[in-house]
Amino acid sequence: MKVNRVDHICIAVKNLEDARKVWEPLMGKDKPDDEYIDEPEKIKVARYYIGEVGFELMESTTPDGDVAKHIERRGEGVMLVSFNVDKTRDAMDELSDKGYKFIGGARKFRDCEFAFVHPKGSTGVLLEFIDDKTSGARK
Repeated sequence: MKVNRVDHICIAVKNLEDARKVWEPLMGKDKPDDEYIDEPEKIKVARYYIGEVGFELMESTTPDGDVAKHIERRGEGVMLVSFNVDKTRDAMDELSDKGYKFIGGARKFRDCEFAFVHPKGSTGVLLEFIDDKTSGARK
């Protein structure tokens, strides 16, 4: 399997607006490059591009969302590292054959698919594989 690049890194935060005030000056940004709410994933996101890598601040939109659960267990901080691949389902097949466990199957996001490797099989880090062709160097 070929990993094209680190696609993005996600930071779980309790309050997105407060986190933006902390992180935007550190990145030399005055606003996100992309903002969205992903209802199925129960998250509100502010995404910034630093070179080709996305940097996301994520707030849970519900108390039972995965971001809220992560913060409850581990506190705010790095939650996920995402790798860009040519095809998510091919990466899943190859990694499954090597014993990696996925959390559910491939999921849709905009014009691509992504999937999560369970952190128990990756030294405690939640990994994502995504075949997004539109991400990369921005602003």
